[in-house]
Amino acid sequence: MSETTESNPATQARLLAEALPFMQRYEGKSIVVKYGGHAMGDADLGTAFAQDIALLKQSGVNPIVVHGGGPQIAAMLKKMGIESRFEGGLRVTDEKTVEIVEMVLAGSINKDIVRMINGTGEWAIGLCGKDGNMVYAEKAEKTVIDADSNIERVLDLGFVGEPVEVDRTLLDLLAKSEMIPVIAPVAPGRDGHTYNINADTFAGAIAGALTATRLLFLTDVPGVLDKQGELIDELTVAEARALIADGTISGGMIPKVETCIDAIERGVKGVVILNGKTPHAVLLEIFTEHGAGTLIIP
Repeated sequence: MSETTESNPATQARLLAEALPFMQRYEGKSIVVKYGGHAMGDADLGTAFAQDIALLKQSGVNPIVVHGGGPQIAAMLKKMGIESRFEGGLRVTDEKTVEIVEMVLAGSINKDIVRMINGTGEWAIGLCGKDGNMVYAEKAEKTVIDADSNIERVLDLGFVGEPVEVDRTLLDLLAKSEMIPVIAPVAPGRDGHTYNINADTFAGAIAGALTATRLLFLTDVPGVLDKQGELIDELTVAEARALIADGTISGGMIPKVETCIDAIERGVKGVVILNGKTPHAVLLEIFTEHGAGTLIIP
C-alpha cells in the first residue's frame, strides 16, 4: 500500500466499509491457520502474518495457529550431524530425530511465532499436542508399491504419527481468555512415545475438532491452478476429486487437496489454499470479497 493510500481518509473509510461485512460474518467463529515452513522464511512476511492474526483477534474472530518447520528441522539435524534417512520419499524419524523435531518445533519456532504475535500487543501462548492432553497420536502406517517387484510393502517411518484423538477443552478455555494458541504438531501416543505429525494433517484435525469456519493453508503457491495455469477461486469436494482424477491437480498438490477434503469431512466449513508469501494473505482471504487463494467447500 502506498503512503498516499495510507494517508487518504476516504480510501481508509472505503476499505473499512468493504471489510465490515466480512468482520461481522466471522465474528465469534474459529479460524485455524496453518503457517508453513516455506512461508516462514522472511522477517517482513512474519511481521505481516503476526499483524493479520492480531487483527483477526481484535475483530472478534478466534484464530488458532498451527505451524510446520521442515526446513528448520533439516537445518538443525545437519548442524547436529544427524543424517536423515528416507523411505519412499518420507523422512524416517528415529528416537534421536524426534527429540530434535520436538526441540525445534515446540521450542525455537513456536516461541518465535509467539513473540511476533505478542509484539502486536495481543496475547499468544505456545503449545504442542502434549499440552492439556490436546492431541493423541498413533504410529502412522504408510504403504508403497515397490518399483521392481510391484509388491505393496509397509514403510516403518519410526516416530511419525497420525492424530487419532483431539480434546478441544484447552482451546475453548484459551478462546474465552482472549489468548491466541500457537500449536506445534508434536503429540504423545498412548504407548508413551512422542510422535512427529505432518503439520497439514495436524491442523486439519484441530480444525475438525473445533468445527472451524475456515482452515487456511499458507503455502508457497497461489492455490489450485487449472490446466491453463489460472487460479481456481472455488471448488467443491466433488470437483476437487474430479480434477485429481483427470490430472489437473498433480504432484505435491494432490496430498494438499486430499488433506483439505479430509478436514471438510471432519466438519470444517471451508478450507483455503493460498500463498503465504503474499503480504497480509490472511486478511486478504478473510476480509475481502474475492479472497486470495482457492476455497474448497463441501
